[in-house]
Amino acid sequence: MGQRGPKPGTGGRPKKAIADKITDGNPGRRPLTVIDFGDSAADLEGQEMPKPSEFLSARQKDGSTLCAAEIYENVWNWLKDRGCVALVNPQLIERYAMASARWIQCESITSELGFLAKHPTTGAAIQSPYVAIADKYMTQANRLWSEIYQIVRENCTGEYNGANPQDDVMERLLRARKGTM
Repeated sequence: MGQRGPKPGTGGRPKKAIADKITDGNPGRRPLTVIDFGDSAADLEGQEMPKPSEFLSARQKDGSTLCAAEIYENVWNWLKDRGCVALVNPQLIERYAMASARWIQCESITSELGFLAKHPTTGAAIQSPYVAIADKYMTQANRLWSEIYQIVRENCTGEYNGANPQDDVMERLLRARKGTM
């Protein structure tokens, strides 16, 4: 099998955040690209959130509603509070919301059915397929969140730490396990 090159975002040293460059006194002396909202900040505050796609709140086979639309709205509002909503593609937010919602869904099913399943031909105990599926969705959600967070980190001149939507997803998972979703 031939190599197809490095994965996106893994080539070279990671980009340093603008806030860190300003704090360090811009050691490279290159011009910094700083997003200055200045007088146009009032125009940006009125920006409406695009309506989440229908599939983010689709009715599931068990009759429940997928919670991806809520996750989408939380991420959008978090980005809006940091002035970075225009920098992140809404489809990236949708993919993150869907992966997080599916991860929560798989974890809920694992909690309900258990970690073990019966092998279809031998009848022996095997790992539940929902465990592996949940792991893949969790990996995908973390990768997508890293992309979103990196955009915020690189373009935010203020603090970019504190509570974030990724924390809310974890809280939602814990509530789902208790049955208080």
